[in-house]
Amino acid sequence: MTTARTTTSRRSFLGHSYNLVGVVASLVILAWTLVAIFAPYIIPHPIGDIVDDDYFGPMRQGLWLGSDYLGRDMLSRVLMGARYTVGISLAAVSIACFSGVVLGMIAAVTGGWLDTCLSRFLDAMNSIPSKLFGLVVVAAVGSSIPVLILTLAVIYIPGAYRFARALAVNINTMDFMTVARVRGESTLYLIGSEILPNIIRPVLADFGLRFVFIVLLLSGLSFLGLGLQPPLADWGALVRENIGGLPFAAPAVIVPSLAIASLTISVNLLIDNLPQKIRDRDA
Repeated sequence: MTTARTTTSRRSFLGHSYNLVGVVASLVILAWTLVAIFAPYIIPHPIGDIVDDDYFGPMRQGLWLGSDYLGRDMLSRVLMGARYTVGISLAAVSIACFSGVVLGMIAAVTGGWLDTCLSRFLDAMNSIPSKLFGLVVVAAVGSSIPVLILTLAVIYIPGAYRFARALAVNINTMDFMTVARVRGESTLYLIGSEILPNIIRPVLADFGLRFVFIVLLLSGLSFLGLGLQPPLADWGALVRENIGGLPFAAPAVIVPSLAIASLTISVNLLIDNLPQKIRDRDA
């Protein structure tokens, strides 16, 4: 009886089973996504305008998240910061996962010298500490949105490649792959019609995890002063520029930190609480 009640309480539409944690996490992610899209239209003040006579002002009517170290509206800056944090991270993880997954599947199917060369080259790249690589590239080339996106993508391509290749190698040894080869199917067909549909779900879960890693790395680079440069600011840059308010427990330094935590924790919780039919191909 207990099992039946639990199953019923988790049953939702479209034949998938959901729990409260996954629903709440998905709502938080959806909220930040909408904020990132519509931020220029919903901010109450221009992000560069000084609207408070005091610095590190408290929360009050008209300044719902207080003011920063220059007296600018923190609500406006946090909302616009979501646009850069989510946008840059999403672009970087999309490039990294697409490139890594495609290369991983090609290497697994073709094998031979191509597999060896790709694996050794990307293993060498993966051996470089991510923050050190990011610091060197951004310090040498300069900090801009395209540079940040490409740098973050390059850092995480090797991991996406190794993950996709490991999955594809297992699929490549199965009987239906042998039958497809006997039929004379091309490499493109094997990758697109046989391997990709069988690895897409773990790849999407890995996509979410790498998104979290990129958000944290971007925030770390911005905190060190090598991320977005003023007047632009992501959440990591907002923490850095308002770090002087930490002894006063100023909202200007606490709120961007909570924003980073809410996004990254929600993505992790959503991945951990995906419906069984999405997590498990055989369910």
